[in-house]
Amino acid sequence: MIRLLLILLIALLVGTGLSLGLAYDLGYIRVSLGNYLIETNFWVGLGLIVVLVMLSLFLIGLLRRFRQGTGLMATWVSRGNERRARRRTTKGLLALAEGNWPRARKLLVSSANHADTPLINYLAAAQASFESGDHDSVDQLLRQAFESTPGSSLAVGLTQAQLQLAGNRLEQALATLLRLRKEAPHHPFVLKLLKNTYLRLEDWRELSKLLPELRKRSVLTEKELDDLERQVWHNLLEQAAADCERRRKEDPEATLEPLTRLWDELPRFVRRDEYTIRDYAGLLARLGDEGQAETLLRKVLRNHWSDELINLYGRLEGHQPDEQLIIAEQWLKDRPNNPELLLALGRLSLRNELWGKAREYFETSLRLKRSRETLAELSRLNAHMGHEEASIKLLMQGLETDNGLPELPMPRA
Repeated sequence: MIRLLLILLIALLVGTGLSLGLAYDLGYIRVSLGNYLIETNFWVGLGLIVVLVMLSLFLIGLLRRFRQGTGLMATWVSRGNERRARRRTTKGLLALAEGNWPRARKLLVSSANHADTPLINYLAAAQASFESGDHDSVDQLLRQAFESTPGSSLAVGLTQAQLQLAGNRLEQALATLLRLRKEAPHHPFVLKLLKNTYLRLEDWRELSKLLPELRKRSVLTEKELDDLERQVWHNLLEQAAADCERRRKEDPEATLEPLTRLWDELPRFVRRDEYTIRDYAGLLARLGDEGQAETLLRKVLRNHWSDELINLYGRLEGHQPDEQLIIAEQWLKDRPNNPELLLALGRLSLRNELWGKAREYFETSLRLKRSRETLAELSRLNAHMGHEEASIKLLMQGLETDNGLPELPMPRA
């Protein structure tokens, strides 16, 4: 109520002032525009000026509101595009998960320009193209992914390497991963993919160089790393042995230097591993150096017992077979009921032409453990000693054991 009274009061005062002003003649206003001359009463001119000012202010305000409205319209359109892109991206990812590769690629690519994360769209679309067999589109989509998001080189490169590995393009995958390793030398996933690539390429030498970094970065579990290291050095030893065999074909007097040099290069952990020792000794024996293999196994067995190694030891012919038998018999004092040691002693006795002792060792080993090896050795020995019936009986026992024959009635001889 008070506000209304104030407005009325101000209006009365303004009206009174105007009426008093109009009573006085303040002259006129003259405006010259080229050949035109405009003259008007002062108060009329003043009114026109006020109207022009008010009209200008109105037009300026209208223009501002229009521009704001255009911005709001653009924002509204942009938000609508983003919402549609999110929906299409979601549908595309669902199609990808369901294995509908063409639909997934179409939805993901069409929504990439308005998506919040176009990198995801292009990478997923590249996956869909790969799965559908369109390998030409894969590289193009990966390039678009890289261009869409600054700093995405590593993510794009990892996806590219995985798709190359999945497509069995091993050389290309290796080139991609070597480039990524320069960019991120300690990245665990880059190292893991590089390990997988070297494994599939069977590049054991490069894989051996990678092993310390894999262990340092804990890319694999301790057991996985140990198994991988054994596998790598086993294959390198095999390659070195094959190299020695080739050399000996060309020169029968060639040494085993490539194999022995590689053995010296092995990490301490690997040289103490019984499986690696067994492999190395077996390769030495295969190449004709049973004496060096026997010496190695003798040193190992003195400090670290292994049934596998004693089995191999019994198969080797050392430089002095009689001394080899004496040493093995000394081990029997600490392990009188070890069937593998008794089997090895039987074989060493045969090598020293101690037929009765060999038979005794084989029979004792067989009582402790029914082994096919021991059965075969004892059967062979009995046959050569003229005990054909005992030999045949042992062979039959071995066949029954190997084939799991059931207990059935048999006719008497």
